[in-house]
Amino acid sequence: MSTLSYALTDSATMLRRNLRHMMRYPSMTLMLAGLPVVFLLLFVYVFGDTLGAGLGGAAGGRDDYVDYVTPGILLMTIAGAATGTAVSVSMDMTEGIVARFRTMAISRASVLTGHVVGSVIQTLVSMAIVVGVALLIGFRPNANPAEWLAVAGVLTMVVFAVTWLSVALGLFSKTVESASNAPMPLMLLPFLGSGFVPTESMPAGLRWFADHQPFTPVIETLRGLWLGGPVRDDAIVATAWCAGIALAGYLWSRRLYNRDPSH
Repeated sequence: MSTLSYALTDSATMLRRNLRHMMRYPSMTLMLAGLPVVFLLLFVYVFGDTLGAGLGGAAGGRDDYVDYVTPGILLMTIAGAATGTAVSVSMDMTEGIVARFRTMAISRASVLTGHVVGSVIQTLVSMAIVVGVALLIGFRPNANPAEWLAVAGVLTMVVFAVTWLSVALGLFSKTVESASNAPMPLMLLPFLGSGFVPTESMPAGLRWFADHQPFTPVIETLRGLWLGGPVRDDAIVATAWCAGIALAGYLWSRRLYNRDPSH
């Protein structure tokens, strides 16, 4: 077998390890979806009439707002899953299992690859639950099958990028506790963007940040695909952000993972 074949085989083994952890503790996946679902229900049923009335849609109120807020809730799901990934990586690093892996004849890259692919799968499952709940409470996208496929591609792209960043944060953290706190600022980005209200309603300085942070073009791309509207410019910006975050997260993770364990 070639070096690439060994790396793929070892990565598949590490992926099975992470998937078994997921199946052994399904409550973790439900918990990752639980908080976004709570926020979805809260914003739709408590604030939906008021916030939806300001969107200028034909129906107004809650009917418009559930369509508006669902993309932002999905970005919250991704940010929440990043915390679980960082904690999982930090636990492997601090509990000694990675030190044992380093003594074995396995591909060094396979350990991180298993974490990334496993976390991507878990996050996508969590988002499927959130979308299912949104559909139950009135989310009515008019996307065709090709646009739904594009939505899945955009979400996978974002999850992949944020997962690599969270792996790096888990490797960088000295303790599991600090790893659980490191990705928390990501949870604020949907609020400080167009996730819950239009950026036009914000003060000038906050609006500038909201318009130029990475989650806003992703949210607008999802809205355009689901509800109809221009997506080209937002999709290009979102893709550029995701590529940059994924590359930075990967390079940072590789550097931290390959460093001398004694340092």
